[in-house]
This record gives sequence, structure tokens and C-alpha cells, in this order.
Amino acid sequence: MPMAAVPPLFSDLAAAVGLDPSQAAAIRGPRLWWCGPLDVEGLALGSAQAAATGLSHLTGRDLSVDAERVAASFASISHLRVNGRRPQTAGALSGFHATADGWVRLHGNYPHHARAIERALGASDLRRLTEVLSRRQALEVEQRVRDAGGVAAAVRTPESWARSTPGRAAARGPWLRFQSSGIPVRRWAPPEGGGDAPLLGLRVLDLTRVIAGPSASRLLGALGADVLRVDPPSIPELRGQHLDTGFHKRSVVLDLRNRRGLQTLQRLLDDAHVLLLGYRGGTLSHFGVEDDQPVIERPGLRVVRLSAWGSAGPWAGRRGFDSIVQAASGIAHLYRSPDGAPGALPVQALDHATGMGVVAAVGALLASDHADVAHLSLARTAALLLEHPQTTGSPRHTRVQLRSMRTEEHGHLQFVPPALLLDDRGVEYTQGPGRYGGSEAWFLDRPPGS
Repeated sequence: MPMAAVPPLFSDLAAAVGLDPSQAAAIRGPRLWWCGPLDVEGLALGSAQAAATGLSHLTGRDLSVDAERVAASFASISHLRVNGRRPQTAGALSGFHATADGWVRLHGNYPHHARAIERALGASDLRRLTEVLSRRQALEVEQRVRDAGGVAAAVRTPESWARSTPGRAAARGPWLRFQSSGIPVRRWAPPEGGGDAPLLGLRVLDLTRVIAGPSASRLLGALGADVLRVDPPSIPELRGQHLDTGFHKRSVVLDLRNRRGLQTLQRLLDDAHVLLLGYRGGTLSHFGVEDDQPVIERPGLRVVRLSAWGSAGPWAGRRGFDSIVQAASGIAHLYRSPDGAPGALPVQALDHATGMGVVAAVGALLASDHADVAHLSLARTAALLLEHPQTTGSPRHTRVQLRSMRTEEHGHLQFVPPALLLDDRGVEYTQGPGRYGGSEAWFLDRPPGS
């Protein structure tokens, strides 16, 4: 039986740099390895191919996709071991819960979101939560938790989501949407003879959280970019997430509520080539940085905007995570168990595929002489996945080849390598995650006073 085609997600790059199918990066390895109603493998391979294609076009180097590495990297948090132990990331209140009329998905991994669930529902443990939810309708719970500043989604069917206003908004437009601010931009010139670091000299400011954006900047860093991630002091990243996505980047905590922190951010924006922005629209405006200001004031800056629900529609400003988008979009319904309980994709594919899209967008923007902003969303990735039911064939087992390193800050780490090959050799993580918030707030070639 011939191998099923991989969705040509790289085709969206044509809007920015003009590519034809013959320029798509090669994919090597098995096509099927996960079971289920949807073609998760196709999404994973297609998004990784888009990333490799965008970077190849930018650097002139031969980047390709290794299917077994893709399978492992999309489950990187599951394979990560810290001193022999798997880090804890799920909160006690997170998960699917039965309601009076169906199911709801709650996300309480972050302490402030867990507190929002407690405020909204008056429950701080699973027993009480189960009791409260059994008397309420799923849409009511979704709204109550949202109004309290939390994150929840009623489990919908794909059909009901597709008919809804937010569902229709999320499915509009291309997976990678490019735009131009109208300000002339210059292509970024990769270094000559970059060796294993074709992105050497590229400065990336990472204002994203959780998985999608941080996994993208992790890959950019592994290819030589100088990545600086900035987080607020009031909402620290989960330790497991930091360790999983913290390879090849430095971590800074900045308080934008004070003048010094805001001035530091402005300086970093001045120095950056790329800004990865994952905060909801308008969040930075509270600190005097308007949504379009970074590009307007800095013609050389490329911005990739990442959101849960997209930039249009009634849910554009809502909080969201991979699991929440799966629930709302109908994916959880498709993966339900025989007893009717909703299920989940085998990996957090919406996050990781969107992260690959971020990498593809970075490559396209830096190679473009007109586009300077790109938009991606988890919900648009979900819509894309829902368009691709599982292909036929017998799933094949993929090998997981763990790497290991010893770090001063975190001890012994075991982890999986990146998904891409560079000149037929696997890209590797050679720099482990540092201490969270432990770096200086400047790019390595732009120290203070330079």
C-alpha cells in the first residue's frame, strides 16, 4: 500500500516568500504510528516539513524531517526525565468532568487558574468539584470559570463547533497568515559557513508560554539563534514546562509594572530580530506597549503572533490551551471512549504543530522583503486537523532514542532530540535549560553599553 500523502502545510509559505512544491523539505521514515480518528501523524509531519522548508529557504541549507524524531519530539514532555523522574505538570482539578448535561474540560495546571476554578465553583478538591458539576450545565460552567479568570471549555461535537460563531471564525483563512505593516523590511542574512548553527547571530525575544511558542524557540536556539525568554514575576512557568522547552535559551523575569522593567523590554525589542508574542491581544497595552507598536517603531523586527482562538471572532481574547481547544472544537468528542467519556489526542499535537508553524513563519518572514508579521492559532490548527481523518494502514512502531546530559542547575536530564535533520545529520540539543529567571536581560552580542 502506498504511503498516504502528508498535508502540504508548507504551501502557506508562498504568501510570504513564494515557494513551489519542488522546494518542500524531504520527509524520511514511517508514515503511521498513532491510532485514532484523525491524521495526527499527517499534521505532525506536515508542520515539521513546513518548518524545515521555511528554514531551508532562509539559510540555503538542507533541512529535512525525520519521522521518528517527529513522533518523539511531539511527546517530549512525556519522555523527559529529571534525575530519573518524570516532572509533574497536571493540576489536581485539571481534566474532563461530567456535568448535568455533558462534559467540561477544566485547566488548573497553573496555580492562578486553579484558584479561578475554586472561586467560580466553590470547590477546592475533586470530591466537592464532582458534586458541584453534577448539578450544573457544561456551558454554564465554561462561562463561570471564564468570568473568574480561569480556563474551561464545554465538550462540543465537531458539528456544533463548526456551526458556532467562534468555530467559524477559527477556521477562516490560512493556517499561516502573513501580513505587512507597509514599512520596508530587509531580509535577514544568515552567516556564511554557519556549520551546525545556521541561525547564528539571530536574536529572538520569546514572550510566549506553555508549549507552542517555547517549543518553537527551543528549535530556533538549537540551530544557533540567541533566544531570550521573558516571563512576569507574578505568574512563573511550571518547572516541567521550563525544563522541557528551556534548551538553548536563556530565561529572564521582568516586572513590566515598574519603569525599569518596561525600559528593559523596550531595549530588548530594539535589539531583537524576531519577537514571538503569545500574550492575548491588548495585554501589553496595559504596560504602554500597543499591539502594533513593536513593528511600527522597529522596521527590522519580525513578529509572530500566537493565540489560542485566533485574532478574530468572539473568542479572540479568551484564554486557551491545547486541551481546551481539543474540547471545544470537537476533537475530544471524536476521541471518546466506549463509555462516552471524552478523550484526547495521543500527544499535544495542536501545541507542537503550531510551534512548528511558528518556526516556519520565522523562516519565511526573515526571507521576505515585504511581510513582517505572521499569525497562528491553536484553534486554526485544530480546524486543519479536523479536515484530515485518519489514513488507512497498519501503524508502525517508532523508536525513541533518549539523549542525556548533566546540568549544574537541574541534575541529570534525559530527553528526546529535535525533529529535524541538517545536511542529513540530526539536530541535537547541546545546551541544557538554565535556572528559571537566572539570566541577564540582554542578547549575548548586545551587552549594556554596546
